[in-house]
Amino acid sequence: MHGTQRHGPPVTTSPSVAWTGADPYAAALRAGHGPLYLRRTDGALLPLEVERWCARADPVDRAVLDRCEGAVLDVGCGPGRLVAELAARGRTVLGVDVSTAAVDHTVHLGGQALRRSVFQPLPGEGRWGTVLLMDGNVGIGGDPALLLGRVGQLLAPGGLLIAETMSVDVDERARVHLTDARGAVGEPFLWARLGTPALLRYARGWAPAGQWAAGGRRFVCLRSRSTRSSAEPPKSTAVISSQRARKPSGDRPVADR
Repeated sequence: MHGTQRHGPPVTTSPSVAWTGADPYAAALRAGHGPLYLRRTDGALLPLEVERWCARADPVDRAVLDRCEGAVLDVGCGPGRLVAELAARGRTVLGVDVSTAAVDHTVHLGGQALRRSVFQPLPGEGRWGTVLLMDGNVGIGGDPALLLGRVGQLLAPGGLLIAETMSVDVDERARVHLTDARGAVGEPFLWARLGTPALLRYARGWAPAGQWAAGGRRFVCLRSRSTRSSAEPPKSTAVISSQRARKPSGDRPVADR
């Protein structure tokens, strides 16, 4: 899970609940390192890989990005390593994350990013060639079936979802908090942890398009089976221009929040 969707209101069953205002997360991104954990209600601590998320894309990441098709939407982009790598390749790419710190970090790396939840209206809906759910972001909202349905709305017909799953076979939903070594605690939210078999069970209406393991990480590709007779291919300029981009200091474009 990197830079996953985070909101701060009290936990409900709403899929949009995540980590806005989670100070331990923002502090970790600004520092570029942890320790940072998800704390379950049973007290278990799940370590988060802040250092990897804040670094540049590694060989495993780059091999994943080689599979991307068309315009790419990185859901829960975190500090933006994948968005920056795709932008450096000249690809049309947008990151979305509800963390201001994550969006700012992505822009600092030269990527485009929008501060928003995946469950809110997004630009280019129905036109993205690829949606990324990396670093455990299949857990966003704690409802995998609902998240997959939302991703299907974002993708163009026949579009590609690339998701990173847990390295073990798990299907878990839990209420969690972000916490750091100082004991600072963020607001509670719902999260899911899925292995590849579990994700495939939820992926009704999707066509499996590959699965693999690399560097101790596991990945799945799913293709939308939706078709529309008059579908247009993704338009790079339309996708990004719809962000109403503004230029902050340093003349780095960032989507209007």
